[in-house]
Amino acid sequence: MWTKSVRSPLIWASVVVVVMIAAVGLFWFQPWKLFTDTRVDEALPVVERTSAPTGSVPADAASSPAATTPPANRIVSAGDFITHEHETTGNAEIVRLADGRHQLVLRDLETSNGPDLRVWLTDQPVRTGTAGWRVFDDGRWIEVARLKGNRGDQVYDLPASVDPLEFRSVSIWCKRFSVSFGAADLRAT
Repeated sequence: MWTKSVRSPLIWASVVVVVMIAAVGLFWFQPWKLFTDTRVDEALPVVERTSAPTGSVPADAASSPAATTPPANRIVSAGDFITHEHETTGNAEIVRLADGRHQLVLRDLETSNGPDLRVWLTDQPVRTGTAGWRVFDDGRWIEVARLKGNRGDQVYDLPASVDPLEFRSVSIWCKRFSVSFGAADLRAT
């Protein structure tokens, strides 16, 4: 009797279907990422934190070429991450480099690893709780890049065509499930 059931085409078809469903489920959800981390520790741009006190340079010295200081990197906007779908902490900064380019800097990022995570700049405000999980694709957004890692310090170059002042938040966005893992409200500094 066992031999007949093993040879049955219906049994083999059922086994194939179950294996295919399991394979698709594993690919789609990637559950092993719940137990793995990807750490990235990139060199962060040095930024000018404070400006020189006024009157510290004599007026005649400021006009001489030798006394002028080159422009420094500076933070344009910054904010702290809040948790949405997954526990997320860290800081996001948009830095204007001395040469005029902009970079998005993620400092001390800590979030869950997940399938298809992206870094998005959006024009949507950051909302707390489940109300904030799915708002970032409602307005204007750009995908900066795939998230390099779910832990550590990361730097992303922004395209020259992007005006960082047009965006008010950054989201760690799971593209596969259209949900924010966490987001930071970017405030001008």
